[in-house]
Amino acid sequence: MSPLLFGAGLVVLNLVTSARSQKTEPLSGSGDQPPFHGADRYDFAIMIPPGGTECFWQFAHQTGYFYFSYEVQRTVGMSHDRHVAATAHNPQGFLIDTSQDVRGQINFSTQETGFYQLCLSNQHNHFASVQVYLNFGVFYEGPEIDHKQKERKQLNDTLDAIEDSTQKVQNSIFHMWRYYNFARMRKMADFFLLQSNYHYVNWWSTAQSLVIILSGILQLYFLKRLFNVPTTTDTKKPRC
Repeated sequence: MSPLLFGAGLVVLNLVTSARSQKTEPLSGSGDQPPFHGADRYDFAIMIPPGGTECFWQFAHQTGYFYFSYEVQRTVGMSHDRHVAATAHNPQGFLIDTSQDVRGQINFSTQETGFYQLCLSNQHNHFASVQVYLNFGVFYEGPEIDHKQKERKQLNDTLDAIEDSTQKVQNSIFHMWRYYNFARMRKMADFFLLQSNYHYVNWWSTAQSLVIILSGILQLYFLKRLFNVPTTTDTKKPRC
C-alpha cells in the first residue's frame, strides 16, 4: 500500500471517530488567534437513541464553579425506564462525578483550565429513546480573570465598591436564571407526563368501549337464540 493511500485512510478514520461525539466548542484556533471558548452556559434538549451516548465539552478556567443539571422529559419506544447515566471528566480525562437518575446535578470547582467533558448514556434502555433537557456551564464568583497576566490599574474605593455591587447583582441574577431553568425542566417533564396519560386514558377508554359494545351484541345474540321457537309440522314435532 502506498504512503498516500495510507495517509488518506488515517484522515477518513479520524473524521469518522470525531463524528461520533458532539462538542460545544472547538479545541484550538488557527494562527495566532486564541481558541474560541464559546458561551459560559448552555441549555437545550437532546434525544438519545436506545443504548446510545452523547458527549459535550465545556471550556472552563481555573478557580471557576462548574454546574451540570439534567432531567429526562420523556421516553419514546417500548420501554418506559427514564433513568440515564451522567458523567463528568476533567481536561485530563479523569472521572469527577457520576449520576444515575431521572434528574440530577453534578457541581464542582474547576481546579484546572481546559475543556471538561460531560456525557449522558441511555444504557438502561435498549428499546426506547429518551429526551433529556440539559443545563450546564461555568461561572466565577470573583472579578473576571486576567488571562494575559497584565497588571490592572489601581482603582479608587468608589469604583471598587461599584464593581463589587455589580458583581453581586450579576451573581444573584445568574442564580435566579438557574432556578428558572429548573422550573422549565420540571414543567416540560410534567407536560409530557400529562400528555402521555391523556393518550393512555383515551386509548383504554376506546378499547373498553369496544369491548362493552361487543359483549352487548354477543349477549343479545345468545338471548335471542334462547327464545327461538322452532317451527312444528306433522312429521316434525318437539319431543316431550
